[in-house]
Amino acid sequence: MALKTVGLVVAIHVPIFAAMGLYKGIWRFASLRDLLRIIFSVGMAIIAVAAVMLLLEIRPPRSVFLVAPLLLIMAMGGSRFAYRLWKEHASHTTRGSERARVLVLGSENAASNLTKDLARSPLWHVVGVLSEDRAMHGRELHGAKIVGAFEDISGFAQSAGAKHAIIAMPEASHTLRRKAVELARAAGLQVLTVPSFDDLISGKVTVSQVRNVELDDLLGRDPAVLDAPGLRQWIGGKAVLVSGAGGSIGSELCRQIAHYEPRTLILFELNEFALYTIEQEFAERYPKTQIVCAIGDVKNADRVRQVFATHRPAAVFHAAAYKHVPLMETENAWQAVLNNVRGTQVLAQAAIEHASEKFVLISTDKAVNPTNVMGATKRLAEMVCQALQGTSKTSFVMVRFGNVLGSTGSVIPKFREQIAKGGPVTVTHRDITRFFMSIPEAVQLVLQAGLMGKGGEIFVLDMGEPVRIADLARDLIRLSGFTENEIRIVYTGLRPGEKLYEETLADGENTLPTPHPKLHVARARHENADWLNDLNRWLEGGAQTDYAAVKAALAQRVPEYAPQN
Repeated sequence: MALKTVGLVVAIHVPIFAAMGLYKGIWRFASLRDLLRIIFSVGMAIIAVAAVMLLLEIRPPRSVFLVAPLLLIMAMGGSRFAYRLWKEHASHTTRGSERARVLVLGSENAASNLTKDLARSPLWHVVGVLSEDRAMHGRELHGAKIVGAFEDISGFAQSAGAKHAIIAMPEASHTLRRKAVELARAAGLQVLTVPSFDDLISGKVTVSQVRNVELDDLLGRDPAVLDAPGLRQWIGGKAVLVSGAGGSIGSELCRQIAHYEPRTLILFELNEFALYTIEQEFAERYPKTQIVCAIGDVKNADRVRQVFATHRPAAVFHAAAYKHVPLMETENAWQAVLNNVRGTQVLAQAAIEHASEKFVLISTDKAVNPTNVMGATKRLAEMVCQALQGTSKTSFVMVRFGNVLGSTGSVIPKFREQIAKGGPVTVTHRDITRFFMSIPEAVQLVLQAGLMGKGGEIFVLDMGEPVRIADLARDLIRLSGFTENEIRIVYTGLRPGEKLYEETLADGENTLPTPHPKLHVARARHENADWLNDLNRWLEGGAQTDYAAVKAALAQRVPEYAPQN
């Protein structure tokens, strides 16, 4: 009977297996998914065979319908996995001496996925995994043994002949990541890391795309938790305007806003090249986002009103500002007032006139007890928004935060340039400190604050612990592959208007908690219409070239401003 039915069985199995793609797989890369496909296909085939035999009144032993599929699954699955094992063993034997021996630090999903990917890599050979979870010690991840804790890295690296370490814990706290980096570096290993948590969940990269450790990895913070549905409801399907859209903060605002699918995104920017650059990026990365590239100056009321009248933005993010402290301190003091204060007022008035729902001002920690013109003008811009809030249906929300890593004009690009030239790296003072966060995190929290704000609040971002700039310089020197003997640090003295440390809240303000752990509200005094009229008379009184007089006028209007001589 077997000989009579074999043709029938083959005739049924072959088209089913072909339809399920069993003949298209590459045996070298056989996986659990392939095994599940085989089981499903064999199950379908045996049901079809049983049905046809029933119709043809063929009665084989019932055990055939149990034994035959099991033998078929074992033969088809076993042959594929045997071939894969043979090929991988042959490949590893051939290239074993060429593959770099590496330790992986971490035992969560990222470390597991990385170890699995590196097992097939022609470049890397994982000689061990280190984990802080002692319950995992002695176990294996895809053939690599978990040999101990991070503190054991030095001894094990020497015994295993490892020259590299890969930090695979993007979801861990930055404190733990920094600890792992410093221990691996102390062991004399070249340290690499997997992509950031945000990049992994966005799908832009995979865990196997290792890279060098960057400063963000050492100063990074725990990921911010956002109200994504709320942000989509606020921004989705509406027109949104970003001033200073070509800058470091403005451009990142545009990128993150695009994820919430606004109807139109208006990129308002004075710098032609910066606007062109962001326009080209959006054409490539966000082709479905409708953007409007509007060249204009926030101080030009006619141009601002034209853009608002045409596009009617429901939300406005005002990031355009002069923010370089020494440049704004003397010769350009009046220009800082016009751009940071008058520009804010012009944009805010347009938002009111055209019924924008919310206006979000990007402020700075330098607005707290300011000692420089830039900080005083940003505090004055906050006061303008607070004064306008009293009679407006537009909600004005202000967000203060400190320095962001890699922003235009920040200390990080300057240090990189100095290191590239062979040094020295210049730091103004041995004890000077600043708050730092990454640009993406700062923008995430700006969006969250904008969503939460009801009108008139000054949100203060939790900047974490202040960072000593001298330590920052040392980290960058080490990450660049040099020592302090090779690249010297030189202290040059504080610059005009520069504070030794930054504050987050001004005198006389009270901090109120919010539902978000990284956002607090500073309740400051609110100015009235008379104060605003006095400010208008000063701003419209013509150009002022005496920067001492400008500072004196600022001090009259910003009581907490204490200019340095």
